[in-house]
Amino acid sequence: MLDTKGGSSPVAQQRHLVGRPLPDAVRRAARRCADVALTVARQPYWERPNETWLVRRWPDLTATVTATLFYWLSLTPSLVPRPWYLQGLVGGITSAIGYALGALLSWVVPAVVRWRPSEPTRTRVRVRAWQAFFLLAPLLTVLLLSESAHMQRELRKLQGLPPTLTWHSLMITLIAIALCWLLLVLARLVRLGTRALIRVLLRFVPKPLAVFAGLLISAVVVMFGAKNVVFERGVIDMASRIAANTDQSTKDGVVQSDSPYVSGSPESLVAWDDLGYQGRNFTGSVLSREQISSFTRKEAMDPVRVYVGRAAGGGYAEQAKLAIAELDRTGGFDRAVLAIAGTTGSGWIDARTAEPLEYLYNGDTAVVAIQYSYLPSWVSFLVDREEAGRATRELVTAVEERLESMPEDRRPRLVVFGESLGATAVEDAFDGVGDLLARTDGALLVGPPNYSPIRTEVTERRDPGSPVWRPVYDNGRHVRFAQYPQRDLLLPEGAPWERPRVVYLQNASDPIVWWSPGLAVRSPEWLRPPTGPDVSAEAQWFPFVTFWQLTVDMAMSYGVGAPHGHRYGTNAVEGWAAVIPPEGWTAADTLRLKAFAEAHEAPY
Repeated sequence: MLDTKGGSSPVAQQRHLVGRPLPDAVRRAARRCADVALTVARQPYWERPNETWLVRRWPDLTATVTATLFYWLSLTPSLVPRPWYLQGLVGGITSAIGYALGALLSWVVPAVVRWRPSEPTRTRVRVRAWQAFFLLAPLLTVLLLSESAHMQRELRKLQGLPPTLTWHSLMITLIAIALCWLLLVLARLVRLGTRALIRVLLRFVPKPLAVFAGLLISAVVVMFGAKNVVFERGVIDMASRIAANTDQSTKDGVVQSDSPYVSGSPESLVAWDDLGYQGRNFTGSVLSREQISSFTRKEAMDPVRVYVGRAAGGGYAEQAKLAIAELDRTGGFDRAVLAIAGTTGSGWIDARTAEPLEYLYNGDTAVVAIQYSYLPSWVSFLVDREEAGRATRELVTAVEERLESMPEDRRPRLVVFGESLGATAVEDAFDGVGDLLARTDGALLVGPPNYSPIRTEVTERRDPGSPVWRPVYDNGRHVRFAQYPQRDLLLPEGAPWERPRVVYLQNASDPIVWWSPGLAVRSPEWLRPPTGPDVSAEAQWFPFVTFWQLTVDMAMSYGVGAPHGHRYGTNAVEGWAAVIPPEGWTAADTLRLKAFAEAHEAPY
């Protein structure tokens, strides 16, 4: 049948194609697929699977048992309570690690141990082992999931949370299985690709060289793809774009301040738009003299807040120079106290740390900071970890040079402070604890990450007998750590506390304080008895498992109340009162300011 143009109609073409025999290559591929499916389906579960296929009828027994064991271990508590979906995430990742280790063990042992039982014996043992696994694994999983929910409730009570907990045991297991198998399929694809590459190379080079080259090329491709394509061009670029857009916005309710004593005001040398998201939030929420007077019951001053965003200067030196000019403009060097703040990756400064100092001194203070990044702290840690210290060191040096040009009796007292990555930024600006004490009148460092250099120095050189979560350094002469400041700052009991003083606010249950890559293979000191006051006695270290637990815990570190996790609340009140109390300040004043701060505390 022909169409109007003389060609075959679509119906006729389809009939013609249906009647044609399939090409030989297609028929061979279909037959091969059918053979593979039948082979896999017929293979008994007790027999070792064919190593050449991507989809196995049954996984390796040793690897499966090890993966299941790792999943059970992942159900143990760590530092902060976890929701059920994150528990599934931890379970899936650790199960995949367990499977990899079990598969390695299953390969290494036969290669090292030459003795083999007879084939009937091996088959019988494998059959019984699989049957025992299928019988015991579900029962033990249900039992351990129930116990895990109980341990999570106990941890919640320990950290002041309601004991009620939604613990979807089935969903936890399904998430863990799905994630584990996804990771295993990806690993299997890499393995099959490497084998295919080696077979191609065998056509041109000897086998040892082909194997070496294939493994090397595969490792380079996987590492490059994971780091440069997936992570840097995927995750990092996306986070950077989101952070860049956020840096142009302002928090709801925050408006440009009309105080001439803050950056971004109409009189400021730094434009409001150049402060960045966190800079606008910090300067736009500055305390007024009326707010301060409502606590002090005296006529107060408007506090100085100087902040220089990345957009305001071409480099750290230029930003620091502009910050000095802003301090001169606002009279910051004429205040009683000048505080240099270290910022986090996004440029954040916690107002809960700055405001108590402003209340203590009735507004006669100046706080100065510069922004070195707009990225979230976890991204900043990965891509520009050293920039925090460089920026803060530049600012500290510029402030010190300006102070040295002033008469000694007119200089303000110089203190430094920072929280989280901001604490690390402050520490990186000094060459050890001795340098910090020599160049400042005190420091308040809140929730410092594990890699903070001065904190590491002090902790490693702590007095014998003091725990790592509450170290005593040099009998507490200059440096003290606290989670419950009213109690902890008095220790060691009766020891003299000389000036200058450094106070670390450090919660025993803060995963940001304790996380490190070494957790994957090394038991940490903070889990050795005696453990911290809010750390569960059920928490134990397991290779790889604890590392992923704390990695997830960092995302949940704000999900508890102060002083637990990475929440420090109003503890900066006692911190500043200990570091640099004004003349005539009493313990009763500290308690009154603590109550006032708690009554006016804004949500995180």
